[in-house]
Amino acid sequence: MDRVAFEIFGIQVMWYGVIITAAVALGAFLAIREAKRVGVDENDFIDLLLFAIPAAIIGARAHYVIFSWDNYKDNLAEIFNLRGGGLAIHGAVIAAVITAVIFTRIRGLDFWQMADIAAPSLILGQAIGRWGNYINQEAYGTPTDLPWGIMVNGVKVHPTFLYESIGNLLVFLFLIWYRKKKVKVTGEVFLLYIVLYSAVRYFVEGLRIDSLMLGPIRVAQLISVLSIVIGLIYFFIRRRKVQS
Repeated sequence: MDRVAFEIFGIQVMWYGVIITAAVALGAFLAIREAKRVGVDENDFIDLLLFAIPAAIIGARAHYVIFSWDNYKDNLAEIFNLRGGGLAIHGAVIAAVITAVIFTRIRGLDFWQMADIAAPSLILGQAIGRWGNYINQEAYGTPTDLPWGIMVNGVKVHPTFLYESIGNLLVFLFLIWYRKKKVKVTGEVFLLYIVLYSAVRYFVEGLRIDSLMLGPIRVAQLISVLSIVIGLIYFFIRRRKVQS
């Protein structure tokens, strides 16, 4: 599959970048619209995005490079070559959350409200962004005989990018429903995003053959387990404060 979408002045623009850009743009649009709906100054939210999006890209790349260091240690210039892929969503989320915490404290804003606004857009962007992995022929799984398997290098494998994309889309739909019907305290939508995405990622990661590793442990599964535990603890602590 051709990874090049088009050329501008002789510069190749990759499908991976086009898809990621589209995902970010759609997510930002929906989040800004939600900010208006709940009475948050859209300029504050746009300012947050101007800091959080670059931080997320840096975090995503840094996470991938750190846990794939053997691929970069002899050619450091490749660290900055994003066009071929190599972004880790966990690094993006961690960097964006740290940025949001700092930003909201400086501006005197409610971090949890901002996080709730952003959460559905984050997971929708992830659902769309996974198709960039399909174009790059990466993030696929173990061999399978299932009818929906895809061919990669002559082998029929699990389309784990598709599994995660579908799972993320279902989480998005749930969060939209929950946001309208069930929220009892700010932060719940974001914390459920953390928990539910982590559950999806844990099971999908178990099928992948290109996982980032920390010794014998799949990094994404380790982070997912920790995220589920921490997310649930925060969820019930915050709800208990409201009920007490």
